[in-house]
Amino acid sequence: MTFHYQDSYLHAEQVSLQHIASAHGTPSFVYSRYLIEAAFDQLDRAFANRPHQICYAVKANSNLAILGILARCGAGFDIVSGGELARVVAAGCDPRRIIFSGVGKQVWEIDQALTAGIGCFNVESRSELDKLAERAAAHGTIAPVSIRVNPDVDPGTHPYISTGLKENKFGVNAVEALALYRLAADHPSLEVIGLDCHIGSQISDIQPFEDALLRLLPLVDQLTREHISLEHLDLGGGLGVTYQNEAALDPVAYAQMVDKHLGDRELTIMLEPGRSLVANAGILLTRVITIKENENRHFAVADAAMNDLIRPALYQSWQDVKPISEVATVKPQHFDIVGPICETGDFLAKSRELSLTEGDLIAIFSSGAYGFVMSSNYNSRPRAAEILVDGDQAVVIRERESLSDLWRGETTLPPEGD
Repeated sequence: MTFHYQDSYLHAEQVSLQHIASAHGTPSFVYSRYLIEAAFDQLDRAFANRPHQICYAVKANSNLAILGILARCGAGFDIVSGGELARVVAAGCDPRRIIFSGVGKQVWEIDQALTAGIGCFNVESRSELDKLAERAAAHGTIAPVSIRVNPDVDPGTHPYISTGLKENKFGVNAVEALALYRLAADHPSLEVIGLDCHIGSQISDIQPFEDALLRLLPLVDQLTREHISLEHLDLGGGLGVTYQNEAALDPVAYAQMVDKHLGDRELTIMLEPGRSLVANAGILLTRVITIKENENRHFAVADAAMNDLIRPALYQSWQDVKPISEVATVKPQHFDIVGPICETGDFLAKSRELSLTEGDLIAIFSSGAYGFVMSSNYNSRPRAAEILVDGDQAVVIRERESLSDLWRGETTLPPEGD
């Protein structure tokens, strides 16, 4: 029930990707419902011995169908904007299972979240706490809060996705957090319910998570001594997945580590996974337009580009590339897979040994997270379609943009007067 070759063609579950390309065109993002549900179930079962809530990080992939699948699995949702809140609600999910993270919550977003009745605000500064208290009082309600603590732990990952170091913009240190908890506990429009931490993404070693937890627990115990009780401890997300040859983080070992250090503290564990639930459940399906050679460099120009999948250009990330047909018709060569965009940085993969001819279909693996959500209309390119495969069915869950979609909402200059 994964991406696999069958009858010489790559399939998503029981559907041929060649059939999907013929029916829906390219480029298209293709997701496996089975793989999303399996990833959620694996993490959920790992923490089964302790009260817990898995809150999917919506920023990884915010398609309404994906949100609906995870809601039916029992997920809550970690959001970072009013737009993501609106998406979760539009998908029919319970706002009480939403936690609102992010350093720059605007007043309208706070008002929106208070009106919806979300489960918790992860507060990241004194300014935000004051603003939240003011808005909650204006709404005549009590805002549930958690303070995001920055434990100054190096996750050993790409600097752009490291969030738990003191030089990062996220959270506050433990000393400031304690002062904020005291303020929140004394404010009639705020209710302290949790403590939050998130140190980064794509972490494959348990040690940074353990280091962070050990720096949080003294604050948890100090709050208990001051009779500021917590309902949950939010450990964030960041669980690494395999793109090439990385070791994926073992959720069972992670849960055992958490259980060992928490001991008899009666706290619900909150987790905020995004990438680990959807990255390897999706591929980007694209067709080779042109084969060309410059000096000794071979290029396969695809109809997908950096506007569709920016991770390779932005993070220099590696994602596997496979031809849809298992039957090689030409001798393998080392290709750079590039797009049509007018940028040298427009590439999807470099130096991959592949047998390719013009018109061939290829799949860029591990595109289920930070693929479509980071796509753009650069070079006035319509964004790709999104397809969900469920067993032997393939359903369009986002239509491909049309050319006229590119200027929807724009206006031309009015004619000049005489």
